[in-house]
Amino acid sequence: MANFPDLPATIPVFPLTGALLLPRAQLPLHIFEPRYLAMLEDALKTPERLIGMVQPGGAGRDGQRLHSIGCAGRVTAFSETDDGRYMITLSGRSRFRVRQEVEGFTPYRRCEVDWAGFEADRGKAAETDPGFDRDALFALLNRYFTETGLSTDWDSLKEADPELLINSLSMLLPLDPEDKQALLEAPCLSTRRETLVTLIEYALRAGGSDEMIQ
Repeated sequence: MANFPDLPATIPVFPLTGALLLPRAQLPLHIFEPRYLAMLEDALKTPERLIGMVQPGGAGRDGQRLHSIGCAGRVTAFSETDDGRYMITLSGRSRFRVRQEVEGFTPYRRCEVDWAGFEADRGKAAETDPGFDRDALFALLNRYFTETGLSTDWDSLKEADPELLINSLSMLLPLDPEDKQALLEAPCLSTRRETLVTLIEYALRAGGSDEMIQ
């Protein structure tokens, strides 16, 4: 396994179905279960302040198998409510591959992870998409939002660079968990955009929902 001195070999993981975090994107989370409050407290004591977001696989023992690929985020903001809960923001740092789960005495789950193969995630510059066609994507989005009754801030979407736009849509659109996982595992931004377009086109053919993006 490659050595990445700035990234720990073992991280706490937060299994959450349907939650998608991508590199250089931000994910707000509401933390209230005691085990995840403990996880947050322990993460804040480390220099990296990393928490790994991993979707449960759903097909293992007790439905607790984890998908093999997740994304780690650094806790970059948190606030406490009057009743002891936390609102936090994870900023996507890098995807990882789960090597094995670590047994121990923590109430939350931890995994040994491998960061190899996701070096592009850790670059400071946004990933590019040479085949990106903004007009075509927005024409498709307009159909999708109209036919499904979704709402969003169009001005913000139109001003976003390709990585922010594609990753934000991947995280926010009401897609099935397995579709979210496919977007996470896309090897590059171009593949993620192509996958996203395919999923939106399929949703248009299959019929939409009445959910709303805030």
